[in-house]
Amino acid sequence: MDLQRLLSLTRKAVDDYQMIQPGDVIAVGVSGGKDSLTLLTALNGLKRFYPHSFELKPICVDLGFSDGNFDAFQALKDFANSLDLELTVVPSQIAEVVFDIRQESNPCSLCAKLRKGAFNTRAKELGCNKIAYAHHKNDFTETLLMSLIFEGRLSCFSPVSYLDRMNLTLIRPLMYVEEADIIGYAKARSLPVMHNPCPADGYTRREEMKQMLANLNKEYHGVSERMFGAILRGNLPGWPHKEV
Repeated sequence: MDLQRLLSLTRKAVDDYQMIQPGDVIAVGVSGGKDSLTLLTALNGLKRFYPHSFELKPICVDLGFSDGNFDAFQALKDFANSLDLELTVVPSQIAEVVFDIRQESNPCSLCAKLRKGAFNTRAKELGCNKIAYAHHKNDFTETLLMSLIFEGRLSCFSPVSYLDRMNLTLIRPLMYVEEADIIGYAKARSLPVMHNPCPADGYTRREEMKQMLANLNKEYHGVSERMFGAILRGNLPGWPHKEV
């Protein structure tokens, strides 16, 4: 996938769900993974020609695996600088809390809660009114499957959500972008993707759903695409009206 295709899909999502308004200051979650770096690239490219002017504030929450070594994030800082942006790194002890103190057998939920709290707090401190997550098309279908299997309900996170406790609006501009295209884009552009140091990486419920969907697609070609279409047409709880 080239940059033009990435920008086209990103703009379609932004336009379909009115994700960006004039004067928005958007905090972009940057984990160092391929998805978040692609999101930052896409929004920065969109900013150059989108009819509504907006600002970007990339934020990376250091979970604590770096042991305070902020040079570990230098490549991400340099990449942000190359886009004329400044990366904010937020220190935390989330890894210690989750793995050492709490010794969570299923660490993802608590880790995500603490990470989001640190990210949202810094976003507010930087004057942001919106936050952007890098969930892509496959994340939507995996989430639907997780909800169905583990909760017994049809549910999926929304393209746009208002977080009333923080007075922030959450947007997901990569919702139309396939993970395979992100992988190809990240390699072609030599994005500084960081190794994920989390010991739970690759052993999560979401990873199980990813493998299940891969097997389903082998057996029933196009099933993920049909599931995504069902999400868009499903009038799921919390989903905004789509502009047509």
